[in-house]
Amino acid sequence: MLGGAVGSLVAAPAVVTAALAPGAPPPVPRGAAGRPMPKMEKELPEPVGRKVGWAVVGLGQFALNQIIPSFAAAKRSKLVALVSGSRDKAESVAERYGVARTHLYDYAAFDAIRDNPDIDVVYVILPNALHPEFSIRASRAGKHVMCEKPMANSPAECEAMIAAAKGAGRKLMIGYRAHFEPHNVKAIALRKSGELGRVRLVTSDHHRHIDQSVPADQWRLVKALAGGGSLVDIGIYSLNAARYMTGEEPVAVAAQVSTPADDPRFREVEDLVSFQLRFPSGAEAHLSSSYTAQNIKRIQALGTKASAVLDPATEYEGNRLALVTETGREKVKVEEASQFAAEMDHLSECVRNGAEPMTPGEEGLRDVRLIGAIYAAAEARRWLDLNPDGSLAG
Repeated sequence: MLGGAVGSLVAAPAVVTAALAPGAPPPVPRGAAGRPMPKMEKELPEPVGRKVGWAVVGLGQFALNQIIPSFAAAKRSKLVALVSGSRDKAESVAERYGVARTHLYDYAAFDAIRDNPDIDVVYVILPNALHPEFSIRASRAGKHVMCEKPMANSPAECEAMIAAAKGAGRKLMIGYRAHFEPHNVKAIALRKSGELGRVRLVTSDHHRHIDQSVPADQWRLVKALAGGGSLVDIGIYSLNAARYMTGEEPVAVAAQVSTPADDPRFREVEDLVSFQLRFPSGAEAHLSSSYTAQNIKRIQALGTKASAVLDPATEYEGNRLALVTETGREKVKVEEASQFAAEMDHLSECVRNGAEPMTPGEEGLRDVRLIGAIYAAAEARRWLDLNPDGSLAG
């Protein structure tokens, strides 16, 4: 009887074959069978062959811990090449991420990327002073460029990078990841929708302890490489937040710099910077950064109807957004997503459809001009007026 029962099950038809009424759904399989594609709740990635190919330049802490792993979450971007001064490190990373050894380059041979059709975009993740050289070389090699922020150490270098990209007919985007971080994106949407009312004040503080024992921090204390101290490293998040949370460009700036005279870490670059911005609407921003205070990454936009509070605001993950009104404080639900994958996919989409990136070279240039104005205001010890392009007036 047992054997007969098993045989009956094996011989059973795969589907119900009874006649169906007009308009009835198709028969339901009784066993394993191919079914129609279900309704997708999340967007499928592009086929691998259609993804935009990226080369990462510089295999330091940020590249290895954040950017390269984020390609797994990218829908339109794929890692195809690596550029490093260490062949051993490049080969080790390539083996783990499926990058061909033929697609590994050192800095001296970097220009050979022009002969590699698999590379569409170059992501420059090097000390700030090296951004112009490798961005310009990438553009001249016929590749689109994503460059980390700050864009460069001077406005003239930023302008040269922009000119090289335009001359080559290629895109140049600056890696302002907060523009793609879901909580910041939601906060900007709240401002644009009018839910905050008129934004009257933005406060933002970005502070962390700098550690000379960590290679990623060592070059940040060398002015020739970093261009400055906490302001250019993490203060740029406060600066950029003031601009996107007001939706305006500042018309005046004041600043103060405080650096411990007895701390050997700060022989070349500054520690604490506090600075203020005024905007055409009358809104103000009170902002700060330092390398010696406790870790904090916070943005607040205080409006006439409500306030948006991001705390933390610009961590790699775990950010939070709250909306504060007269009736209380409410956590805003935001769907988590990789900010790094989102910004890379944005540039990949721009490459494919010819659109301009959300954070082009001109965005980076404006912040570099404003950083220069902040240092100048600190030295002058008074408010300084700004031109519409972010440079000092007069």
